[in-house]
Amino acid sequence: MKIVLNMCIKVIIIIIVILTLFLAISFIRHKICLSNEKDLLTPLGELVEVDGHNMSIYVEGEGNHTLVFLSGSGTCSPILDFKSLYSLLSDDYRIIVVEKFGYGFSDIVDSDRDIDTVLGQTRTALDKAGINGPYVLCPHSMSGIEALYWAQQYPDEVEAIIGLDMAVPEYYDEMKISIPMMKLGQYAAALGVTRWISGISESGAIKYGTLTDNEKEIYRAVFYNRTATITMINEAKEIKESASVVKAYGVPQVPMLLFISNGSGGTGFDEKTWRTIPKEYISKSDSAIYIELDCPHYVHDYMYEEISSEIKNFFN
Repeated sequence: MKIVLNMCIKVIIIIIVILTLFLAISFIRHKICLSNEKDLLTPLGELVEVDGHNMSIYVEGEGNHTLVFLSGSGTCSPILDFKSLYSLLSDDYRIIVVEKFGYGFSDIVDSDRDIDTVLGQTRTALDKAGINGPYVLCPHSMSGIEALYWAQQYPDEVEAIIGLDMAVPEYYDEMKISIPMMKLGQYAAALGVTRWISGISESGAIKYGTLTDNEKEIYRAVFYNRTATITMINEAKEIKESASVVKAYGVPQVPMLLFISNGSGGTGFDEKTWRTIPKEYISKSDSAIYIELDCPHYVHDYMYEEISSEIKNFFN
């Protein structure tokens, strides 16, 4: 019995030593890669100061409508993630991409991420960049909550909402959010463990969009700098409460066009439930329509041509 116990202890010690050695090598490799990627991390847009930190704003195109793209939770590089879609629209409209704190080229901040804070920072960033409304809000996923709240609190600033498989409050009644798993992802990213996982940085925008080879390299570099940031985690902690606030105000009466995916690609819902919830939500609106798309959650990475065409039809 004593011999078996000693062997078990030796095996455990060996495993700990190997794991420690792996993490040390991984961390050193990660730091070297970060240094090599510095040139890829030059901001693609303008940096404006909001609450003492830098927030990234990207502007492209001109037109009678100003489309403001707002990314979903965990989308590390919003400017590049939306590019396949907005590049088809910038000849007709002014395109704005707001990268919230913790995303893209914006600073990582450890602070409250309640709905009033997030919306206040977005509006301040637009004001600092000299971009005036009214806006056509184009939220993906979780940013749907921010867009709806914007229309509820400042209706004169919101011309319309174009939802790119956007969230509505009722999703969060059932959605399971694992903060421990997000923290695990944060530690794995900080130690460089994610760099050993094949294909983890290959987003839908990279695999299915129209990014150039250089833009793909930039996207990957941003990914390894902006994976499960503390800002994203704080956002996830607050989102259910934020959704309940928005739910209490009812459905804003602004024109809405919702693109609804089949629910695959990480939503955690089956197709029927995922499609039913937003359709029931906008049934309380007098000026909202929806279009179902047979593709995963990041609809703008898969069906950008169809979506751009429908957006133009919507304005016409």
